[in-house]
Amino acid sequence: MRAPHFDLDALRSFTIGIELGSFAKAAERLNRSTSAVSAQLKKLEEQAGAPILRRAGRGLALTDAGDTLLAYARRLLELNDEAAVALRGARLEGWVRLGLQEDFGERLLADVLGRFARAHPRVRIEARIARNAELLDRLRGGQLDLALAWDTGERPAHGERLGEVPMRWIGADTGDAGVDAFDRTQPLPLVMLESPCLMRSAATAALDRAGLPWRLAFTSASLAGVWAAVSAGLGLSLRTPIGLPASVRMLDGAGLPALPALGLGLYRGEAAPPPAVARLAELLRAGVRDALSARDAAGPSARRRDAVVARE
Repeated sequence: MRAPHFDLDALRSFTIGIELGSFAKAAERLNRSTSAVSAQLKKLEEQAGAPILRRAGRGLALTDAGDTLLAYARRLLELNDEAAVALRGARLEGWVRLGLQEDFGERLLADVLGRFARAHPRVRIEARIARNAELLDRLRGGQLDLALAWDTGERPAHGERLGEVPMRWIGADTGDAGVDAFDRTQPLPLVMLESPCLMRSAATAALDRAGLPWRLAFTSASLAGVWAAVSAGLGLSLRTPIGLPASVRMLDGAGLPALPALGLGLYRGEAAPPPAVARLAELLRAGVRDALSARDAAGPSARRRDAVVARE
């Protein structure tokens, strides 16, 4: 049996409809009629050999097949768009100044910058790894063109919210890495970045609200120092699931207070950035989306499938 050749235009309508939460909005963005988009969705279901959407109240939700197709559609479209850009990549020239935190430095930075450099060899990139407050200050001061930063409520004028990432208590990757690994008659030892630190403040505030005593057992100017101290069992820390080394693990429950999610934004220095900056922003957006999708894939898949994702 021959494998189907999925229509990229139909896949684009499908993914944009899911992202916008409406296939009518997708039709408007793509300058197509809603009937044309509906025909594309029907064609995708025929090619998939299974329904990709189901009724959910007044809207539509992804089926299991639709959830799988969406992941592949994004990858196929990303490769298609990357190939198109790479073929004309030599036209892009200039200089892009990018700022991001250590959480994203090892994996996201290497992947995104590698792809960008291969497609646009004439563009010079200056990347700065720094703390959240410094990144936003440099962006406002005209020292950065792009910044991937946590949403603290003080958003720069030009930017977008990429999603939310849960904050989690982090301990050493051992069998007794939770609260019980420490003397419960003593304040809970914490391993944190030097102040000011968004997650340090969130950790101490959550413990104070829960009536749990704490002490700073170790502080570091770098995230690498925090991971080393946590791995050594000096205390617990608080970060997000993104960028965790293998020597630590998330502590779900473990007698610790629950924590809220943290918004993540991609901010620009200009409303209409130069082409090189705009292209790097596209790759960062896709890289973050993949990182968040990988995080979600580790959780209950039913949470994604059962959510109403789009209206007709």
